[in-house]
Amino acid sequence: MEYVYGAMLLHAAGKEINEENLKKVLEAAGIEVDEAKIKALTASLEGVNIEEVISKAATMPVAAAAAPAAAEEKAEEKKEEKKKEEEEKEEVSEEEVAAGLGALFG
Repeated sequence: MEYVYGAMLLHAAGKEINEENLKKVLEAAGIEVDEAKIKALTASLEGVNIEEVISKAATMPVAAAAAPAAAEEKAEEKKEEKKKEEEEKEEVSEEEVAAGLGALFG
């Protein structure tokens, strides 16, 4: 991830995203550089309009923020279902106990 952050930093500074510049940024941050990762990242960014990608990504967090809320609602529903099931089990248990006691005195 730090390699992508380094590339973003270079982009924000208006510098060319190439192997040499990316290596300098990573080394300045105290990160042990993996040449293969640098080559792979710079190759994958060739011809990519980073501004366009950033603008598209800016709309995604809004949709992504809704997903955790929906997940929380589902988790809450599951908790409620579990609680109901436990209550039903308790009710059945009490009925069984009453039936057992009736058999003793019956």
